[in-house]
Amino acid sequence: MKKEGILHELKRNRTLFLMILPAVLIVLVFSYIPLNGLVLAFKDFRYAKGIWGSPWNGFENFRFLFASGKGWQLTRNTILYNVVNLLISQGLALVVAIVLSEMRGRRFKKTTQSIIFLPYFISWIIVGAFVQNIFNYETGTLNNLLTSLGMEPINMYAIPAAWIIVIIFFNSWKWVGYNSVIYIAAVAGLDRECFEAADIDGANIWQKIRYITIPGIKPTLIIIFLLNLGKVLRGDFQMFYQIIGMNGQLYDITDVIDTYVFRSLLSGTDMGMTAAATLYQSVMCFVIINIANAVVKKIDPDYALF
Repeated sequence: MKKEGILHELKRNRTLFLMILPAVLIVLVFSYIPLNGLVLAFKDFRYAKGIWGSPWNGFENFRFLFASGKGWQLTRNTILYNVVNLLISQGLALVVAIVLSEMRGRRFKKTTQSIIFLPYFISWIIVGAFVQNIFNYETGTLNNLLTSLGMEPINMYAIPAAWIIVIIFFNSWKWVGYNSVIYIAAVAGLDRECFEAADIDGANIWQKIRYITIPGIKPTLIIIFLLNLGKVLRGDFQMFYQIIGMNGQLYDITDVIDTYVFRSLLSGTDMGMTAAATLYQSVMCFVIINIANAVVKKIDPDYALF
């Protein structure tokens, strides 16, 4: 009887089910079926024997990944860039949103918002070419300027530490406008009567921001923080690959888990350790977001994701 009920529901709502079928198939094909490859993390993979025919080797791939020091280096770099980018880009986005919300000239406000939002639409390929044109040792804009001023040219690609600043700068430049849209919407949703009451009481702009705006968008801030924290071990592959490319001199500072996995897949030398790095990345992201959500839930359950 229950089976007939299910069939009846499928038939009655067949149009709705057909509408969601493409999305279900995409998730199934690209998210669930590839999970079979996770067993590679626990195998000594050999092409001749395939995934299931290759011998099991337990946690050897994970042990080798961290015993070689590569795992710790990748973890450090990935977390460093994500945490710094989170603090700077989200902090600047919040400042931009508050400043724009306080602007009175509508046309100027819209123009400013559009200019700030524009970098989001620029491909990382174009940004990478732009960076190359600036820092190229022989023909770069920076060295041409230094030479014209009678100064010695700088080989930026021989200074790995400098690329931390370069990457963080371009990441913030590209994402601040996009991130600010969420905060602008949150600020716009605040009760205007609170601001009017503050004006009557003689509050200045800083007091209104501190006691009305920031507390009012606190739920949005926490949700964005939690969502970004869940990606703290996922590097922006396009950004690192297009800006840094395959420059081995910079790997110690700029290599993240995603770029390491990509290079390993290209070489095809150690598929087992590549799978181990990917599984480690996914599990740690899952653990981190659950811990962060549990902490938020304990402090204030209303702001937790689940």
